[in-house]
Amino acid sequence: MRAWSVVRPGPVEDGSLRPVTKPVPVPGDDELLVRVRACGVCRTDLHVAEGDLPVHRVGVTPGHEVVGVVAGAGAAVTDFATGERVGVAWLRRTCGSCACCVRGAENLCPSSRYTGWDADGGYAPYTTVPAAFAHRLPGEVDDVALAPLLCAGIIGFRALRRAALPPRGRLGLYGFGGSAHLCAQVALAEGATVHVMTRGAAARRLALELGVASAQDAYAMPPEPLDSAILFAPAGELVPVALRALDRGGTLAIAGIHLGDTPPLHYETELFYEKQLRSVTSNTREDAREFLALAARHGVRATTHAYPMARAAQALADLAAGRFDGAAVLVDQPCTT
Repeated sequence: MRAWSVVRPGPVEDGSLRPVTKPVPVPGDDELLVRVRACGVCRTDLHVAEGDLPVHRVGVTPGHEVVGVVAGAGAAVTDFATGERVGVAWLRRTCGSCACCVRGAENLCPSSRYTGWDADGGYAPYTTVPAAFAHRLPGEVDDVALAPLLCAGIIGFRALRRAALPPRGRLGLYGFGGSAHLCAQVALAEGATVHVMTRGAAARRLALELGVASAQDAYAMPPEPLDSAILFAPAGELVPVALRALDRGGTLAIAGIHLGDTPPLHYETELFYEKQLRSVTSNTREDAREFLALAARHGVRATTHAYPMARAAQALADLAAGRFDGAAVLVDQPCTT
């Protein structure tokens, strides 16, 4: 099969992601073979392709927001049928027995493995997933609309919970891409007042269309102090900016897997008055189940831009340059040179 591969981590404009020929993967005993129908384009894919994240698998095929159908299964799989629609997300496998797994924090498992980083993902016609980590999907939402929910949506939901937003609280979102625009819909549905700080005019327009209270430049102060904030942009220089926007006792959650260098923090103006700074590390399968149910209940929908699979490198380049609002999704077409 023709699949995209990170042949040499570096800027996507320099050809770090290229189409190659790979064999159709063979599922392990506890795995599903999934025919890919759509795959969201996540900023984490960009970090893998550009080398911001260390190489875990040489020549890896990115993609971990996969909507597809079961095309085969290993001998030990009994609870999925051929043709059933499933989702493949970032968290691929955990040990199930360490202290983190036992206490329900499987996202912190030291032995965790990830789709599109440790194993080939969805920028290809086929991928595999352990059956225990495949997600059953609501039937009323189409493939393209569903794909971004499988990482952008789930991690945005976990970031919202890590931000400790009080009921009907004031939430600030820094950056407004695929994850933030889904997180905003959840927060609004739960009664929050949402303020958006982001660099792109198109993203600010989308935020206002979704019903946020205000949208301004990434470095601007929101019109009122914030109870909670989430940093989605991988820009470390925004950490002190967001901390200064918090009210006393507020919490800032950093949602990305990669963050640029953070400048020194000034204790009195940025951390005093019991402000909290939290990171977000992947997600659990329970996060995914809870978010997908909540998204169906509240009608959370991604603003999407479809690209043929043949243009995966262009989609990543457009993401890096901020050329679209919402999320890009690769659709089932073969990749070409």
